[in-house]
Amino acid sequence: MDLLIFIISLIAAFIFSLGGVGAAIILIPILVSFGIPINVAKPVGLFYNTVSLTGASINNIKNKRLDLKTGIPIIIFSFLFAVAGAYISKFIPNKIILLLFIGFLLFSGIMFLFHKKNSNDKYRSGTPYVKLSLIGAFAGLVSGMLGIGGGGIISPLMLMLGFNPKKITAITAFVVPFSSFSGFLTYWAMGNINWRILAIASVAGIMGATLGTIFMQKKLNTGTVKKILAVILLIMAAKLIFNMF
Repeated sequence: MDLLIFIISLIAAFIFSLGGVGAAIILIPILVSFGIPINVAKPVGLFYNTVSLTGASINNIKNKRLDLKTGIPIIIFSFLFAVAGAYISKFIPNKIILLLFIGFLLFSGIMFLFHKKNSNDKYRSGTPYVKLSLIGAFAGLVSGMLGIGGGGIISPLMLMLGFNPKKITAITAFVVPFSSFSGFLTYWAMGNINWRILAIASVAGIMGATLGTIFMQKKLNTGTVKKILAVILLIMAAKLIFNMF
């Protein structure tokens, strides 16, 4: 099973790094399907997001693709609220968490698939700090509760605000490690860590995300990336719904 987890983690990180979104959203339900308890799978997913997207963010910073001014309010509030989300998750039954996860997958997939791209002259250029802070708080809360990075929430909401998809990809790749790591620390403090699985998934995540970022820069446009992510998210939602019934 270790080899299978490594291969899946590698492929997932490669695909999801194309859009700057943490692959924990797909890794966690896969780990759960292998019989790993969800409270053990979530911190693995959070740390996996942290290490896999840190490399992508370093690459974006070197190539001056990151709008740090826009990303700062999201980073601050997602980091703070991820801790609260991880703590709150202790008091919510696993079935409710899975239902929330399904809703999250459906919402993100539909937004990526159907949100229409504006023309280049209509992309937002300002920095709406209050709205960005609210996005960060909501993404952080969900990140901590579900063991994901929140990128699948940040991306569609920023699309709704009118930001350029290329800018969104760089920002989410930068924000996700912060919110993921704060949530992971909270789970660590609660003692829910399987270090073997975490190490296997994380090494594969670093490799996959690095390869994915390089591939995206050279081969793919944003529209194609969004469609790939949408299909994967909707398939995972359908799988979880099927498993529940």
